[in-house]
Amino acid sequence: MKGVLLINLGSPESTSVKDVRTYLDEFLMDERVIDIPYWKRWLLIKGIILRTRPKKSAAAYQKIWWKEGSPLVVISERFAKKVQNNTEIPVALAMRYGTMSIQKGFDELAQKGVDDILIVPLYPHYAMSSTETVLVKAEEVRKAFHPTIKTTEIPHFYNEPRYIKVMSDNIKEHLNDFDYDHLLFSYHGIPERHIYKTDPTKSHCKIDGSCCEKKSEAHNTCYRHQCFETTKEIAKELKLKEGTYSNSFQSRLLKDPWLKPYTDFELERFAKQGVEKLAVITPAFVADCLETLEEIAMEGKDDFLEAGGTDYKHIPCLNDKDDWVAVMNTWIDEWANNNEQ
Repeated sequence: MKGVLLINLGSPESTSVKDVRTYLDEFLMDERVIDIPYWKRWLLIKGIILRTRPKKSAAAYQKIWWKEGSPLVVISERFAKKVQNNTEIPVALAMRYGTMSIQKGFDELAQKGVDDILIVPLYPHYAMSSTETVLVKAEEVRKAFHPTIKTTEIPHFYNEPRYIKVMSDNIKEHLNDFDYDHLLFSYHGIPERHIYKTDPTKSHCKIDGSCCEKKSEAHNTCYRHQCFETTKEIAKELKLKEGTYSNSFQSRLLKDPWLKPYTDFELERFAKQGVEKLAVITPAFVADCLETLEEIAMEGKDDFLEAGGTDYKHIPCLNDKDDWVAVMNTWIDEWANNNEQ
């Protein structure tokens, strides 16, 4: 019997400092998120970050929290419910971090008799701190608790034509009444060293502006290349003019070099260079969350307007839009049908 496990990032249980600290502890102690030796990671997270960051993060969560709970979780639940309504295959939802664990997702499907699971990390692009950690955790859970269950992972879909189409339609819909000067594609940032670590050739990725254009097997796991390809494909679909759009990377942590240009720097630069009306889309996320609703829609807007911009538009994620649900159901059906052949 087949089943589907949708997996997103996760969220604190509430906006209390205690719950945020518990969540950040699990998230930041993941060796694929902060990839430094364990003792250094322990000292950094337990000794420094968890003493100060939870209070600040809790205040940010309070600004975007819904009556129903965490926006990321609520949206993901709505999405999963819609997907389930369009298929007879059991669908479960899990989070990489927090109480909606991957183990609970496996348990839920196993209790329904499922022995063949399609693992769907809800990230369009491959990164060791997103897709990879989800797949590694899922395999750990399978081996430890459900060794007879077969699993298949959905390919990352950063350039999948149907994903590009729904992304493009979403942008078009939200820009219908907004005459923008520039469209910024703001992707979640990662440390530059993650690009080198996930390069199977150990020589192709140089982050020099040219390696992303040269064909290589490294592109299968290169987050930077995949982000640029998403922008390129959407620009092609929307027939965007060169110079009216660009890429940036947000949410950097610590002082290590992260992928550039940085979104906050770009917002200020655009405003000071005369861009009056700016639209921002966040294609690395399929559901709105702290990084989109607070960092981009609120803080980003303030930064842009304070630097001299006049109009700012945050374009929501795909969330539980019906056309996005339909695409997911199509992928599920294709997987199920291929397995039966």
